[in-house]
Amino acid sequence: MANGIKAEQQAAAYLLRQGLTLRERNFRCRMGEIDLIMYEGAMLVFVEVRQRSSLKYGGAIASIDRRKQQKIILAAQFYLARLTNLPPCRFDAVLIEGDAIKWLRNAFGA
Repeated sequence: MANGIKAEQQAAAYLLRQGLTLRERNFRCRMGEIDLIMYEGAMLVFVEVRQRSSLKYGGAIASIDRRKQQKIILAAQFYLARLTNLPPCRFDAVLIEGDAIKWLRNAFGA
């Protein structure tokens, strides 16, 4: 199994244990991709999953640069355009570094 798929499964399982519900995995459109789309109560959560083996070069969070954030935001806008009722939304990140998992709520904003 590819590391990215394994990391996404690990992140999804972690968030499910935290009480979120899974709506969709690997949403793709011409704007970009969203790893996980989940609900925390009524809040729709777009989740970027990043895995790094070490903290070298800034770790997993450093890999979610402004360009990557913009692609995720555009994909989220495309996703939301298909909905009739717009829920409150946020962008989270799940960072996997070695054996540690860190969940950052509101990792970035639109």
